[in-house]
Amino acid sequence: QVQLVEYGGGLVQAGGSLRLSCAASGRIFSTDSMGWFRQAPGKEREFVAAISLSSGRAVAANSVEDRFTISRDNAKNTMYLQMNSLKPEDTALYYCARSRFNSVPSRSPDSYAYWGQGTQVTVSS
Repeated sequence: QVQLVEYGGGLVQAGGSLRLSCAASGRIFSTDSMGWFRQAPGKEREFVAAISLSSGRAVAANSVEDRFTISRDNAKNTMYLQMNSLKPEDTALYYCARSRFNSVPSRSPDSYAYWGQGTQVTVSS
């Protein structure tokens, strides 16, 4: 099994920054990929960003690609999401996810086998 724990959520004013972390443990492999998704109240879960743990290749949603940066530290089994210039519409529960034996960073939640419990990000105007 794989466990994912997110850290770093909180309340921030518009224009501010937050850094989310996702620590993985258990049966994890360097050939996996990881991603961030978010879900606002009353809305569908949406893709934010994803990264290949082996190559570091990353993809991001158009709505965040100029403001958010995804990265990973394989030695620490941790993935990060640096969020800058936050907007009220970024308010959501942010989830990290990990694939199993799939190194391609995917925008689809169906590509991920493991999910964290989520960390709340609230951006005030």
